[in-house]
Amino acid sequence: MPETGTSLSHIAELVRAAVPPMHPGGRPIVAGVGVTAAALRLLTGRGGGLGLLATLGTAAFFRSPHRTPPPRTGVVLAPADGTVATIAEVVPPDELDLPRVPCPRVSVFLSVLDVHVQRVPAHGRIREVEYRPGAFLSADLDKASEDNERNSLVLDTQDGHAVGVVQIAGLLARRIVCEVRAGDEVAAGETYGLIRFGSRVDTYLPPGASVEVAVGQRTIGGETVLADLSPCAPRRDR
Repeated sequence: MPETGTSLSHIAELVRAAVPPMHPGGRPIVAGVGVTAAALRLLTGRGGGLGLLATLGTAAFFRSPHRTPPPRTGVVLAPADGTVATIAEVVPPDELDLPRVPCPRVSVFLSVLDVHVQRVPAHGRIREVEYRPGAFLSADLDKASEDNERNSLVLDTQDGHAVGVVQIAGLLARRIVCEVRAGDEVAAGETYGLIRFGSRVDTYLPPGASVEVAVGQRTIGGETVLADLSPCAPRRDR
């Protein structure tokens, strides 16, 4: 019997390692889908299989897998899973407390199949967080950075740099969750937010940053290195 108990415990550990946990922000939605599916099954006697698939699919959408940041300093990590949609030199939006000069912006597009939690791109302190309502244009459009509903934050890194990260809603997204506040100390790779359904995350890097990804490349939030900040001069005004 002890061997059986040990085997079951080992199997349970393997299952926990293989099945990522769910972000708390998704639990009410998953519960709602499950209850609706169960009610339809009771009322009509049909749709049990489809209801189960819908519930499991919704739970998978809100998965929050464990990530291990690479052992590098002076870099910015991808804040989200997805595909690099654009890399451009742009002036940061007004809501970001960053210099009004062109800087590298890396935009990552998240499809409905991607992990939708966002992660802190570097060790540091949150300087500011600002939410702005807006439209729900397709997140792969360049003007979505200015027109869509979005939540912005500025992170002062331990190396003295300032990085902006903007969560942008898409066609299907109607809810942006941000769990950090100004003054919070954060670590690279920690989850800090969630965008429900298709969306985009923009990262504004200090001028002179060396971008290490290419358009079309897949990123893994909290693990993929977006840029090396070693060529950048640290901010002296903060």
